[in-house]
Amino acid sequence: MIYTRQQLEEFETQQLASYAIKSKDSKGRNFPEEEADFRTRFQRDRERILHTTAFRRLEYKTQVFINNEGDYYRTRLTHSLEVAQLGRSVARSLGANEDLVETICLAHDLGHPPFGHSGETVLARLMLDHGGFNHNAHSLRIVTELERRYPDFPGLNLSYEVLEGMVKHETDYDVSDAKDYDPDLRGSLEAQIANVADELAYTSHDLDDGLRSGMITPAQLDGIAIWEIINESLGRRKSETLDELTRHQIIRRLIGFETTDLIQSIDRYLRKSNVKSALDLQKLPYNVVGFSEDMFRRNRELKDFLFNNLYRHYRVVRMASKAEKIVSDLFAIYQQNPATLPAHIQPSIREKGLERSICDYIAGMTDRFAIDEFNRLFSPDVLP
Repeated sequence: MIYTRQQLEEFETQQLASYAIKSKDSKGRNFPEEEADFRTRFQRDRERILHTTAFRRLEYKTQVFINNEGDYYRTRLTHSLEVAQLGRSVARSLGANEDLVETICLAHDLGHPPFGHSGETVLARLMLDHGGFNHNAHSLRIVTELERRYPDFPGLNLSYEVLEGMVKHETDYDVSDAKDYDPDLRGSLEAQIANVADELAYTSHDLDDGLRSGMITPAQLDGIAIWEIINESLGRRKSETLDELTRHQIIRRLIGFETTDLIQSIDRYLRKSNVKSALDLQKLPYNVVGFSEDMFRRNRELKDFLFNNLYRHYRVVRMASKAEKIVSDLFAIYQQNPATLPAHIQPSIREKGLERSICDYIAGMTDRFAIDEFNRLFSPDVLP
């Protein structure tokens, strides 16, 4: 049996909650297009993101560890996939639109430059007098203008709701600027789920990578409330060594605890708010997606621990210093001598200016490409 787009849209109407966004109710695209025969708008948007160059490059962009430090650590790509998985699980439990959540999750980090937040900090400083830089805004530029895949319009021509979800992406590391996307309205339920799925994913998986790398030891975590609760639930004694299988159990239990708390907490907020539509939800003076007060405090304690013991670990700080030098020196040599920029970048200088062209070029680099480019330009032993 074949399901048409219209039938899939009808399934959404029948099965999703009243406060979920249905694809048939989308505000549409900037450039009119015929819709697909067998995919909803948001399903089509998801596939468009998956096939972008920017998405593929996430495989070689830093989460915490530089790509060449090991094959087992998270990259921006694996992080985005894990966020999407968590987002879908939460959305499914609450009757939200899974396809919209997944699409926002897959797109949320497209604009990250090489070397993670270190690279972003450097580019933001270098672009301070030239329009600024942050990865949220750059993600939006990628899907609205920089990816060129269609003859009739720039970018991917994504649905309004996907773009709004990307713009209203907020975590401890992201601040949104939604001036062109109903800034007086909160993010949709689907956008809010994507935000918290991102937070849940990077906290649990950075802990996993920190333990795997040896930068964090189990003894350091003694006294951290969520760590104690998980170990007690598994019947694990502090004196036991942490082998790989046990580490997997701990991280899986952490994600399970957090996801359960999140779903139950959202359900309480939704019942309390008594919203009847997606617009009602966006007009609320508070977000409905968040952890319980107890879990919020435990997460805050864990995140503070990770900041002090992993993100400020000397090995991570050393790599951040290297990243700052690589990005700063690349920017400087391109700025001082634009002829060092590749031929395909030269036309953009006339269109958007030298500094923005340099910024876009560097932001699109993977970690290893940036390192190779640095060596090509500054090492006498490497051919240009």
